Amino acid sequence: MATREPSFIERTRRAQLIDVTIDSVAQHGYAKVSLARIAESAGITKAAVLYHFRTKDAVVDAAYRFVLAALVQDVAAAVEGVDAREGPQAYVRSMIGHLRTHPRHTRMLVEALGNSALEHTPEQRWRPLADLIDAAVRARGTDGVDSRTLAIIVGGGIDAIVTERLHDPEYDSAAAAESLSAMVNAALS
Repeated sequence: MATREPSFIERTRRAQLIDVTIDSVAQHGYAKVSLARIAESAGITKAAVLYHFRTKDAVVDAAYRFVLAALVQDVAAAVEGVDAREGPQAYVRSMIGHLRTHPRHTRMLVEALGNSALEHTPEQRWRPLADLIDAAVRARGTDGVDSRTLAIIVGGGIDAIVTERLHDPEYDSAAAAESLSAMVNAALS
């Protein structure tokens, strides 16, 4: 039995619910978001939310995946736009830049990762950057770089910068991204 494609109206409503969920989770935190709150924010009934998403976790998962896809798309575009030797630095700048530009997304990511049933291994977090580091090492003709350890350290730096920006919107995360990029460059030299 084939499943039918959602109609334009259904796709639009799902997109609205995802956006409302991002806002709700970012503003109130995962624990204080309910299907009733999402429905109220969307101006629809809880039953209408349940038509599109069977549970709170399902709509939060959809919102998380939307936010993650936007982040991955921005970072991938930035990395693909530079030579392999500069890939790790482009990753750092674009990751921090995207999260600075989209604070709702940042809060959504933090809340979803900390409070949902999403299964993530640590390797899923550090592997993309480690692969970029390996490519940069090959392109530069250097050796002796432990890409896994460097990716874990840089990921921690990104997390710290983004967290500081969330707590202090005046914190210059763009300058911090440049500092971290310079550290990465030094480690790759």
